[in-house]
Amino acid sequence: MTAKFKIEFPKISAHDYDQDEEYFFLVEPDRGEDRNKRKIHFHEYAKIYNIPGLYEQLFYERLKCNSPKKVLEALRYSVSQARENFTELRVLDLGAGNGMMGEQVRNQGVARLVGADIIPEAKEANDRDRPAVYDAYYVADFCNLTSHQKKDLEEWSFNCLTTVAALGFGDIPVKAFTEAFNILQSEGWIAFNIKETFLDKSDLTGFSVAIRELIFSEYLDVYYLERYRHRLSMEGKPLYYFAIAGRKNSDIPKDFLESIAMG
Repeated sequence: MTAKFKIEFPKISAHDYDQDEEYFFLVEPDRGEDRNKRKIHFHEYAKIYNIPGLYEQLFYERLKCNSPKKVLEALRYSVSQARENFTELRVLDLGAGNGMMGEQVRNQGVARLVGADIIPEAKEANDRDRPAVYDAYYVADFCNLTSHQKKDLEEWSFNCLTTVAALGFGDIPVKAFTEAFNILQSEGWIAFNIKETFLDKSDLTGFSVAIRELIFSEYLDVYYLERYRHRLSMEGKPLYYFAIAGRKNSDIPKDFLESIAMG
């Protein structure tokens, strides 16, 4: 896609950082000897998306991210168990970024595929790198959708929701995920992934409690749940996630988050 970049990781142990604090140095010799290393955190997506090919090289080539394929596998398995046609899915890809998951879904053939992300740089990167993947792409905050945005999204009649490596760490709050969940038609499919610790009952943070309650609630029937290697850490050690897929039973009521102290 583009020329290769020189990427360096800090020499300090990754155990000294939470996953959302990881960073790397982008070595840019042409900036001058005293300014040739640019520090970028892994979750500074706007900065990464603005440099063509950097996201792919960092997460997929260097850190061996496997999540789009695994989440797609979870979705395909679930749909096959119901003996339904994958090609009839009308998919909303939430936290679409520059289209890595969307590309996987599009290659399998679906009826409709729409991307959504909160940052304009994601759409700009997708338009630059994968312009043919999505039928439409929305830049929107799903915690604060306007009435026009919500109506427009509902008109797509989505029967599938995907989101990859975007739940938690402040990227997509549970409130935004439930809003997207409720836009789905009745009995729509959901496929996503979360860090393994989010399912640990010892984790009492608001996000973990909420996502556990949602996964095992009456609103979702789980068809697929598997622990797998999401990617490597800065030190080359595996980071494990769960891939989850299931079917929507009903909308999540407004008081769901309040009942588990999410506000």
